[in-house]
Amino acid sequence: MNKRLLIIGFVWPEPRSSAAGIRMMQLIETFQTQNYNITFASPCAKSDNAFNLESIGVLQTAIELNNGSFDDFVKGLNPDIVLFDRFMMEEQFGWRVTENCPNAIKILDTEDLHSLRKGRHQAFKDEKLFDKAYLFNDTAKREIACIHRCDLTLIISEAEMEILKNDFKVNEDLLLYLPFMLDEISKEIIGNLPSFEDREHFITIGNFLHEPNYNAVLYLKDTIWPLIRKQLPKVELHIYGAYASQKVNQLHNGKQGFLIKGFAEDVNTVMQQAKVCLAPIRFGAGLKGKLIDAMQNGTPMVTSTIGAEGMFGDLEPNGFVEDIPNNFANQAVQLYNNERVWEEKQEYGFAVINNRFNAQKHKKMFLSRIESIVDNLYTHRQNNFMGQMLHHHSMQSTKFMSRWIEEKNKA
Repeated sequence: MNKRLLIIGFVWPEPRSSAAGIRMMQLIETFQTQNYNITFASPCAKSDNAFNLESIGVLQTAIELNNGSFDDFVKGLNPDIVLFDRFMMEEQFGWRVTENCPNAIKILDTEDLHSLRKGRHQAFKDEKLFDKAYLFNDTAKREIACIHRCDLTLIISEAEMEILKNDFKVNEDLLLYLPFMLDEISKEIIGNLPSFEDREHFITIGNFLHEPNYNAVLYLKDTIWPLIRKQLPKVELHIYGAYASQKVNQLHNGKQGFLIKGFAEDVNTVMQQAKVCLAPIRFGAGLKGKLIDAMQNGTPMVTSTIGAEGMFGDLEPNGFVEDIPNNFANQAVQLYNNERVWEEKQEYGFAVINNRFNAQKHKKMFLSRIESIVDNLYTHRQNNFMGQMLHHHSMQSTKFMSRWIEEKNKA
């Protein structure tokens, strides 16, 4: 009999709109290689960009927050594994899963550490250096509690693994480093990519609902792009991203070559047309999907320290990492003009994809870890007393708050 996986999604996957959507599709694909029957459930409304999961054999179900109907649903499904997409879903539904399916393995996919992203954003707004005072915020208390309540938490960045182990003292047995899982870039694929001479202009890309992306576009508009344009007066910056609002579209300026292009139907096409990718991200967390897209399509980049975090390890980046505006602009111009440097950085990008994000290696580790937990579930949970304690207290508080809201809604 095939095993059953329930994924509780914060949103419906949008692989053409966000790195989180791509990540979710990679996780689904990994479980499908093991013949899991997969149900994806979410309380979120679907957008037009949502992927039709039923086209790949995944059952789609709408669920409600603070509603006892979920208890009947999950009990009837009786999943072997429940995967929570971001900590907020574990908060909402984790206690119901534990109550109705106590033997189900609970996995949390953080996407990125929300507490880290929030703390950095606040430090940026306060114009102060980010430190533990910003890291240990209220979101962190909720997020770390969720990690302890789950049997395994997937962490996309090595930098975040270190923060969890060193700053939050989370037991490594509860964590698994699982970055993007990508196919190897072969010599044949590389040979078919447009050359330096066949490309033109700069590109930046990112979902505009994500605050670090919008901020980076503002930073480009106000500070960095004028410096680049001064040296390259005829080049353009093509800005792509889903959910471009009026405040985003108002940044469009043809005379300055600052062009808001909106949603990209095919990210690979637009990335291969561009010569250089710009990603001056000033706060955030996790791995940056735009840098993955750039490396896969042979487009060298200039990014910030935050943008590069967790991306390259000991390998050379596919471009330059700069935080000072003048240096950022100068390196962008050098990449745009110097074919030798451009080709060298492009090669570094292919090496990063093939060595650090190898799909087969990471899938094997992930599935092996799940198997180990399944075989030793009782011992695994006994060794996590912090999790037991948080289950005891959190289940009571979250449970009765949810029950209260449920009764209030009925009234």
